[in-house]
Parts: sequence; C-alpha cells; structure tokens
Amino acid sequence: MVETSKRSEMRTYSPKASEITRGWHVVDAEGLVLGRLCTEVARVLRGKHKPIFAPHMDTGDHVIVVNADKVVMSKGKADVKQVYRYSGYPGGLKQESYANLLERKPADAIRKSVAGMLPKGPLGRQMIKKLKVYAGPQHPHTAQQPTVMDLSAAKAR
Repeated sequence: MVETSKRSEMRTYSPKASEITRGWHVVDAEGLVLGRLCTEVARVLRGKHKPIFAPHMDTGDHVIVVNADKVVMSKGKADVKQVYRYSGYPGGLKQESYANLLERKPADAIRKSVAGMLPKGPLGRQMIKKLKVYAGPQHPHTAQQPTVMDLSAAKAR
C-alpha cells in the first residue's frame, strides 16, 4: 500500500556562490552582425549557457570582444537606427545614428547594446562589468587564458 501522506522531495536547485566558476571567453567581432553578436555575449554574461543558471544570481563568465571597430549592421540599419542619451534636463535629449557611433566609439556601441539585453538594476550592473570591449585586435587579458567563442552563425549573409 502506498502512503499518500508523504510528499515527494523534489526541490528547486539554487547554486551557492562557492559553486560558481567563472571562465573567460574571447570573441573576434570582425564581420559579425551587431545584434547577433550582442545576444550571444549577453547569454554568456548572464550564465544561461551553464546548467547551474539561476535568474536571480550572476552565474556568467567574462567575455572579451576584440575588433569592435569591424562589426557590421544588417540592411542599412546603421543609418536608420538611433542611439539616445538623456541628461535629465529639459532639452537634454541627444541622439545620433549607429553609423556615427560605430565610427566614433565602436566599443560603446557594443557595450550599450549588450547592456540593454541584461537585467536592469544591481544584477545587470554587476554582469556588465564582466564585459571587456576593445576596438583593435589586441587585449591585455592573455594571463586569464580565454577560450575562443565561435560565432560563425552571427556573420553577415
């Protein structure tokens, strides 16, 4: 006879801070589409690629993006899409096209796009600190022995 008073002991797993291991990944952004690159980078920063992912914790890895100045946008979106900044004062809304921002500060274009895909608040601010973006092919993080992320699916067609 089966006892019905016993509960099944299925519990939700929540990772402990000591169980989280942070890896390092490097991405070469040359010829990659901005949005497709940023979605993959945001996924790794959040930790969604790990089996211990928890939405309330930072379980993600560090990501290094090199050759940010060679990233592309699809179908002429660089001239159409706008980037906005607001100072908080009346008349303080500034806007510029992505083409101008990619020309002027390509690292900021990637950083801003990834930040918009992360959670808002203290958790998202903690995650964005693990993103390192460099306009050229060199980066100072060779001591961390980063693994190369293959994003060939994010290339422009």
